[in-house]
Amino acid sequence: MEITTRTLNDLAFGEILRALGGRCQLAPDRRPRGRARPGGGGGGPARPRTRKVGLAWADTRNGIAQHDSVSHALAVIERLGYESGAYDTYIRTDSNIVARQPRMTTGAPASGGPSLANVDAIFFLGHREAPLEPQQKAELAAFVHDEGKGFVAAHAALTAFESWPEFGELLGGRYDEHPWNVASGTIVNEDPSFPATRHFPVTFPFVDEFYQTKEFSRDKVRVLLRLDVSKMPPNPNLRRADRDLPQAWAKMYGKGRVFYSSLGHAAETWDNRDIAQMYFEAIKWALGLTEGDVTPRPLPVGATVTSR
Repeated sequence: MEITTRTLNDLAFGEILRALGGRCQLAPDRRPRGRARPGGGGGGPARPRTRKVGLAWADTRNGIAQHDSVSHALAVIERLGYESGAYDTYIRTDSNIVARQPRMTTGAPASGGPSLANVDAIFFLGHREAPLEPQQKAELAAFVHDEGKGFVAAHAALTAFESWPEFGELLGGRYDEHPWNVASGTIVNEDPSFPATRHFPVTFPFVDEFYQTKEFSRDKVRVLLRLDVSKMPPNPNLRRADRDLPQAWAKMYGKGRVFYSSLGHAAETWDNRDIAQMYFEAIKWALGLTEGDVTPRPLPVGATVTSR
């Protein structure tokens, strides 16, 4: 399979979703734009939920080298859910709603909108130290670990909450620079059976800002995609002795499903149909709409190589 350069703007969304293998058809009862979401707000009573609900959250206030891709990525995630009918999405950049009982800046209870009490999964693209109170952190961890809700994170999300140890355990690793900055590389698909990666070929060329991960262990996650470091130029910032640079993985955190991929640095990357499909299928898996094996596996035999 050749990685296509066709973008989300090249095709109507219905065509794209049909191209995703026919697994997700446009819902006949698709909610019109502007209709009140489940949970209140909009000036009317809450309507019964008919689909799963996701929160696309990206607080970048304390970000270093903020990514221009964030706005477009959130829009793509929302549109994929809306056009397919697979899920509804709230887009928020304020972190006060990451709580079971969100409050306004005045301290009064928030009037409607998303919270950890009424969404089923989070898509996270925040940067560095987003402002969360200790109770919010405990509630977010419990949202995934104890309540079994989903958590899908992309690219710069790996840099978030370095001062919060449990977040690294939730996500499965920590950011440790991007040795080559934006570069051309070869991605190895270690799991063509997983819903989010089954559409990729065994190997494929790709251009991105490939992250290096620390505090990461294959004993705790199932690696789905990795960078073939043997085809990258030598770099003194490549610090992993095993030269293992995963670019996507999935895992369980308690009862909850977690997916992370470092792919998505540039805004145009989110127009790549294959990347959009990866995150779309990851969200469906995190929501429990599809199944995938996340049993941890070691680095494949023969894959431990040094860069030339």
